[in-house]
Amino acid sequence: MVALSVLLDVFLPVLPSGVLVITAATAAAAGSGAATGQVPHRVPDILALTLCAATASVLGDLVAYRLAWRGGERLDRAIARSRRLTTAQERLGGALSGGGGALVVLARFAPAGRSVVSLVAGAAHRRVRDFLPWSVLAGIAWAAYSVALGYLGAQWLGATWLATAVSLLALFGAGAAAAYVMRRQPA
Repeated sequence: MVALSVLLDVFLPVLPSGVLVITAATAAAAGSGAATGQVPHRVPDILALTLCAATASVLGDLVAYRLAWRGGERLDRAIARSRRLTTAQERLGGALSGGGGALVVLARFAPAGRSVVSLVAGAAHRRVRDFLPWSVLAGIAWAAYSVALGYLGAQWLGATWLATAVSLLALFGAGAAAAYVMRRQPA
């Protein structure tokens, strides 16, 4: 369920993939005894969840990238009609070709940023070798951060809804900060 949600999140950014990852991490922490202060014996659950979320994130990015690559004139016209998408395409192209793919990582945390970056990189026919390493790094960073939020929230606050809520607030805070930084970057 988590993998499918994260995979499809690139096309439907309203899917609660971050919520599912955090909730699953909180549940894994509860099952490991971490929420009660015991030594966690089921750390592989956390590692498997992180790997699952990161892999699904990268696969989703690549599917969107390839679809946009093949989008042809119709997608090019849609991007050309939107000043925001045109600007995003130019900035991303410059960032990727200049080795500054940190924008791809930052966009993974911003609301709908992952979608825009993956689609724009494909539509601009950026080389996969320029995009993929940054997508992998973004997927791992986002998955590790989300799982850590759920796991540590359960450790500190117990495996409760409060722990999940606090973890989600931290995830949304990171998204808001990423969106702010992306808007403030010079062209």
